[in-house]
Amino acid sequence: MKLHLERLELREIELPLRAPFETSFGRTTARRIMIAKVYDASGAYGYGECTAPEDPFFNHETVDTAWIIVAKYAAPLLSSAQVGSASEVADALKRIRGNRMALASLEGAIWDLEAKMAQEPLWKHLGGSQTEINCGVSIGLQDNTALLLDKVSTEVAAGYQRIKIKIKPGRDVDLVSSIRSKFPSILLSVDANSAYSLADIDILRELDRFKLLMIEQPLAAGDLVDHSKLQRELETPICLDESIERLDDARHAIELDSCRIINVKLGRVGGHLEAKKIQAYASEQAVPVWCGGMLESGIGRAHNIAMSTLPGFTLPGDVSASKRYWEQDIIDPPVTVSSSGKIAAPSGPGIGYNVNEERVESLTVRRETLRL
Repeated sequence: MKLHLERLELREIELPLRAPFETSFGRTTARRIMIAKVYDASGAYGYGECTAPEDPFFNHETVDTAWIIVAKYAAPLLSSAQVGSASEVADALKRIRGNRMALASLEGAIWDLEAKMAQEPLWKHLGGSQTEINCGVSIGLQDNTALLLDKVSTEVAAGYQRIKIKIKPGRDVDLVSSIRSKFPSILLSVDANSAYSLADIDILRELDRFKLLMIEQPLAAGDLVDHSKLQRELETPICLDESIERLDDARHAIELDSCRIINVKLGRVGGHLEAKKIQAYASEQAVPVWCGGMLESGIGRAHNIAMSTLPGFTLPGDVSASKRYWEQDIIDPPVTVSSSGKIAAPSGPGIGYNVNEERVESLTVRRETLRL
C-alpha cells in the first residue's frame, strides 16, 4: 500500500479546560490547539495534533510558531519528497531543525491515515503489544495543601495507578510530606519542569525520604551533566522529560547516568518513529519509559494511547480520561479509564476514535489548506 498525499488542512481550535492547570511555568485555563488533517488521493484522511503550548516556556515552540513551520516549510518539503509511507515522513522533514512538536503533528496525521487505509488500529500498526495501558495522573499546583489532598483523594479513588504532582522551589517538601502522611503507600512522583539547580541539592535530597517513584526533570532542559551530578547524590531515580528530544539525547543521558527513567512525549520527540527508536534503545538498556502528557485533546490523547502500547512502556503514564480536562472532548467516545486505572487499546482503524467534526468546526478560530 502506497500513500498518495493530496492536501493538508490545518485548524486552530480553542478548548477551555474544566479547571486551571498550574506548573512552575504558569497557569493554563484554555488550550489553543493546532490540528492537522492529511488527505490521501483516495479520499481517506488522518488526524494529528500539535502539542505545542501557547507560550515558549516549556520549550521554544508555540502554537503560532508551529503553524508557520508546518505551513511554510514542512508541507512544501513533504510535497516535494512524495513520501509513500508514514515511516518516510521524518526523513523528508529532517532539514528542519528543532520544532519537533510542529513536525510530530504532521507525522501523526500520516500514521493515522496509513493505519486507516490498512484497516488496522494505529497501535497495532506501530507494533504495539499491550492491549491495555496503565494510567497515572498529573496534578498541577493548587492554591493550598488542603485542595491538593482533595485532588489526590479523588484520583486515588478513581483508580489511577500513579499520582504525580507538580513542584517548584518553596512548594515541594511540605507538599510531598502532606501527601505521604495521608497516603503512605501510593505510587507517587514529582515533576519540577526544570525549576531547580544544583544549588537546591539539599532540598532535592530531602525528597529521598518519601520513597518516590521518580523526580521528573528537576534541572534545566538539555543539561545532562548537572543531572548526572545530581543523580549520584540521590537515591530517587531522576526522570528526564524536556531534555530528551531524540534518540541521541536518550543515549547520552543513559551513558552519563543522568537519569534512570525516561518520559516520552510524542510531540517533544518529533513523532511516532522517533518515539519507537527511543523506546527500543531504552528497553535494551533496561531503562523504563512512560508516556507524558501536554494537555492534549482527544486526538493527541488517542495517539498517546497508541504509543503507550509499545512493549517498553512499563510505567503508568499521564494518559488519563477526557473528563479530567474537558467538559466535552472533540472525539467520540471520549477516553475513559477503568476503575483499575487502565485504558483499553481501541479496536477501530487508525487512532480508533471518531473525531467530532461538528464540535471541531464550532471551536475553530483559524484554518488553512495546503496542497501536498
